[in-house]
Amino acid sequence: MTSESQTAARSGAAPAAPRGLAPQPVAPQHVAIIMDGNGRWAAHRGLPRVEGHRRGLEAVRRAVRAAIDLGIRYLTIYSFSSENWRRPPAEVADLMGLLKLFVRRDLAELHGNNVRIRIIGEREGLSPDIAGVLREAEEKTDANTGLTLVVAFNYGGRQEILRAVRHLAEAVAEGRLRPDQIDAEAVTRALDTGGIPDPDLVIRTSGEQRLSNFLTWQTAYSEYVIVPDFWPDFDHRAFAAAIDEYHRRDRRFGGLSEKAG
Repeated sequence: MTSESQTAARSGAAPAAPRGLAPQPVAPQHVAIIMDGNGRWAAHRGLPRVEGHRRGLEAVRRAVRAAIDLGIRYLTIYSFSSENWRRPPAEVADLMGLLKLFVRRDLAELHGNNVRIRIIGEREGLSPDIAGVLREAEEKTDANTGLTLVVAFNYGGRQEILRAVRHLAEAVAEGRLRPDQIDAEAVTRALDTGGIPDPDLVIRTSGEQRLSNFLTWQTAYSEYVIVPDFWPDFDHRAFAAAIDEYHRRDRRFGGLSEKAG
């Protein structure tokens, strides 16, 4: 390894390209994934829905490893929405069991790989065992400095914005904040994702083209890539292909394209 490559590796920056070659594109800093299609994956194979969720958990493991390999700093997964409580009680129980299984089996590996876990979503009203599992995952990995795995659990984008607005309204009522101090950055800081950069890329599996109340505020300028595969089939190849598609996009953020000159 050259001295330049060694310096880049220590700093976390992309290594310089060899002379005469174009520099490699930098990985998106933050990728968010709407993991869709577990039930349909199982139905197409004549299997119970819970088997689709089990295979989906394996895909989560692959996605985390791929994110580390691809140099992504933040990976947000939509694990359980606030609307998912409407599903049949048996399916909800299965999903809660898989969450606890994931933490028990995978937390040590995630911690060993320097992954920091952060949970977003409503905590109030969760059963003590689920709340305890979430707290354990966050506390054990809090000092880690590698990939931040953001788990959206009991999460809804509109509900998150409402919580932020109420928090700001309380600050105004208590005299800690003036109304004219409430701007976009103040709202961003008050969200569950405060301190986390907005997603550069949102991936949705199973071919569906909906946001589904996911990171409503944060994805205003995110790029979207729709993957036809069901979530249990999502792998490193599909992840890398989505990032390749992201690199072909021209992100303008409301301005003019740099490519237009």
